[in-house]
Amino acid sequence: MPNIPETISTERIYNGKVFDIRIDAIREGNIEYKREIVVHKGSAVVIPVFPDGTVALVRQYRHAAGKYLLEICAGTLNAGEDPEIGARRELEEEIGVTAGKLEKLCEFYVSPGFLTEKMHLFLATDLTETAQNLGVDEILTVERYSLDNLLEMIRRGEIEDAKTIITILLCQNRER
Repeated sequence: MPNIPETISTERIYNGKVFDIRIDAIREGNIEYKREIVVHKGSAVVIPVFPDGTVALVRQYRHAAGKYLLEICAGTLNAGEDPEIGARRELEEEIGVTAGKLEKLCEFYVSPGFLTEKMHLFLATDLTETAQNLGVDEILTVERYSLDNLLEMIRRGEIEDAKTIITILLCQNRER
């Protein structure tokens, strides 16, 4: 395994609510180059599966995509927050349920060429209904579908969100 390249300098050029942006100067052997990096605290993603086999997703407007998307419940982690705690928080905030059982499915970098965000995917079962606790700018509706229906929706191009597609595919062969 080769040595990790040396970061020569870092310049912060933007500090935001959800992410920051920096420019790193890097030395790899005799070559120096710069990389623009979007710094993100990471995300918790959770798929709640109800006793009847249905799954709750949220439909919300995504301005970057310019349309409403159907997605698995997810949210940005707080600084230093354990991903499981973030998943439990997001599940109750967005769907209005708590999970008796939360199982880690996987974690992955969203786009490691320029983004530090790592998503942590969880399966939530043994659900208890509570109440949604949406933020003022969280305008969404909850929709429930069977996993088989969701797989067909992916095939038809009706689900376009990567984290949602990955999570559904990871759940397709699980005991139902």
